[in-house]
Amino acid sequence: MITIKSKAQIEHMKEAGAILAACHREIKKMIVPGITTIEIDRFAEQFIRKHGATPEQKGYNGFPYATCTSVNDVICHGFPGKTVLKDGDIITVDMVVNLNGWLADSAWSYTVGNVSEQAQHLLDVTKESLYKGIEQAVIGNRIGDISHAIQVYAESEGFSVVREFIGHGIGKDMHEEPQVPHYGPPNVGPRLKEGMVITIEPMLNTGTYRSKMDSDGWTARTMDGGLSAQYEHTLAITADGPEILTLQ
Repeated sequence: MITIKSKAQIEHMKEAGAILAACHREIKKMIVPGITTIEIDRFAEQFIRKHGATPEQKGYNGFPYATCTSVNDVICHGFPGKTVLKDGDIITVDMVVNLNGWLADSAWSYTVGNVSEQAQHLLDVTKESLYKGIEQAVIGNRIGDISHAIQVYAESEGFSVVREFIGHGIGKDMHEEPQVPHYGPPNVGPRLKEGMVITIEPMLNTGTYRSKMDSDGWTARTMDGGLSAQYEHTLAITADGPEILTLQ
């Protein structure tokens, strides 16, 4: 069942989103060659807790960290650890903030030092594809209109769209209805209504969209070892158009 949020509830989620966005701004300054992914995770958890919130991902279905840190060929759900970031890497940091029971979810991909033209193009197109999807998140459109806009743009730029991992509704629970794929035909799926809150989070790959899972049961990688990037916002459907709740 799709839950409709009141304006007051959306404001609570926006407050969580402000903490999340501020954390991403600080993380951006930290991402340089030589830092480890566990250092990023520890900083994020401390930052979130310092602002009176909690990292919702930690403990979710047994996930042991406050963030997902996905480097190079990792699509999503990468475990923070001793991995040292080096010049030319790309990394996606994904996290969910819980403030007084209301959630916000956002992921951003970052460059480490000097990256290849291909890597930079991947990040640019992935970010733009998110906004192509957000443009379609208006009252009266359907979920498929978001999905289709993302796929058409991403594939026109030479990248593939991950199928296995998709966006979703969000509120008091991390994953609510509706599901929000980033591929598929337009004019299908639930119709967008005022008060719905969803995430749009396209993951694009330089090669095949297919993935494989590491032995930890969480870390998803590209099947062919190609690069992967992701950008994600939490947004509300409003009478004035989509309102991004996790703006940086």
